[in-house]
Amino acid sequence: MIKGTVVMVLACAALLAGSPVQAGDMSCQMGFQLSGWSIFYKTYSGSGMVHCSNGQSMHVQLRAKGGGLTFGKSRIDDGHGRFSGIHDIHEVLGHYATAEAEAGTEDSAAKAQVMTKGNVSLALTGKGSGWNLGVAFGAFIIEP
Repeated sequence: MIKGTVVMVLACAALLAGSPVQAGDMSCQMGFQLSGWSIFYKTYSGSGMVHCSNGQSMHVQLRAKGGGLTFGKSRIDDGHGRFSGIHDIHEVLGHYATAEAEAGTEDSAAKAQVMTKGNVSLALTGKGSGWNLGVAFGAFIIEP
């Protein structure tokens, strides 16, 4: 079941990465770090910096919360996010619906996640340390 969920999450990420940019859309990316734990309930926090193609940038605070069949403790120090459907940098802020699959041990903790908030989509990738296993649903929150 976990393998199928991982394939589904990665397929969604590929679809989002290939979606056409409409006139007026700008490109925004985020570098971030995130750490936390999960035992059925998941809670992570961190910070990041969003940079957009129009020269705007914004420091943001990150929180992830939710639940599911998930266990672990991890830290992501070199995370990358790519937003689509953005017309203004402030559109990156808010609550994103998430569904994710995680698997990793020791120094190989890996994360691939796709999430949406209305017309805005965010694809995250990252590497770090820790251990995790499971499938979770919840919210990823970006605040100023």
